[in-house]
Amino acid sequence: MHTLTRDDLEQAAHHVYQVMPATAQYAWPLLAERLGCTVWVKHENHTPTGAFKVRGGITFMHWLKRTHPDVKGVVTATRGNHGQSLALSATAQGLRALIVVPEGNSVEKNNAMRGFGGEVIEYGRDFDEAREEAARLAQVHGLYLVPPFHMELVKGVATYAFELFKAAPDLDTVYVPIGCGSGICAVIATRDALGLKTQVVGVVSTEAMAAKLSFETGDLCETASANTFADGLAVRRPIAEAFAIYGAAATRIVSVSDQEITEAMRVYYTDTHNLAEGAGAAALAALMQEREAMKGRKVGVILSGGNVDRSVYAKVIG
Repeated sequence: MHTLTRDDLEQAAHHVYQVMPATAQYAWPLLAERLGCTVWVKHENHTPTGAFKVRGGITFMHWLKRTHPDVKGVVTATRGNHGQSLALSATAQGLRALIVVPEGNSVEKNNAMRGFGGEVIEYGRDFDEAREEAARLAQVHGLYLVPPFHMELVKGVATYAFELFKAAPDLDTVYVPIGCGSGICAVIATRDALGLKTQVVGVVSTEAMAAKLSFETGDLCETASANTFADGLAVRRPIAEAFAIYGAAATRIVSVSDQEITEAMRVYYTDTHNLAEGAGAAALAALMQEREAMKGRKVGVILSGGNVDRSVYAKVIG
């Protein structure tokens, strides 16, 4: 893997902060009271797209325009947050952004991608089938295929970990949700660049266990389905390049059920009055599951996004 340096992080932050300010991280007192440990929440639900992915889109587009100056546009597959990121960043650079989502994808995320200038196409039963269609469309339309994982994406995403570790360098553990892997790889790379000893724990859904199974066996594993409402976790097979990083450097991977995730979403609202989507609440759900082991420690949780459809959230809160 290409390791990141502090200079890489500062250069990426320079690009990111031209589009958005740093997001906050707070040690919330009611979460500490509930869980018996100091809980720092990194608020990636407060970015311009409501999720952490926008950071990677910004740095990726800078790299793409520099290395492929004649590029006409990009195509990618997404469940929503990655697509919003690329729609915003590509449109800002004057590029076409073609976004492929699975059939039945979040209506509100689809609308947000269109709002940022993306062209949304629904195809396939899940994210993995949408990825195959995106690759086909790249050939048909002569567009640059943006993968779900790329070190230029990781470099931008790492700026959230840079902000968190500068504010709280003495964290014992950070819990990070795993979809395609840019979030957890960014935290690992930043921790290593800063020379910290923080343990990094990945979080997956019990309905999308591929990353955990791969971690435990040491080989890439694929599941037959990924039927979780936490769409940011709904991946049937890990990205090999990402797994090469977190498979070697994560401390462990925890699985949480949809029921545990919905409870964490309610806790976020009750204790911090913050909106979390399913994947965004997964890290807190894992900490809640492991609260006995974490008593008295300083813990970070990544609230990776808040893009949940109103109808879904109404059921969760209800």
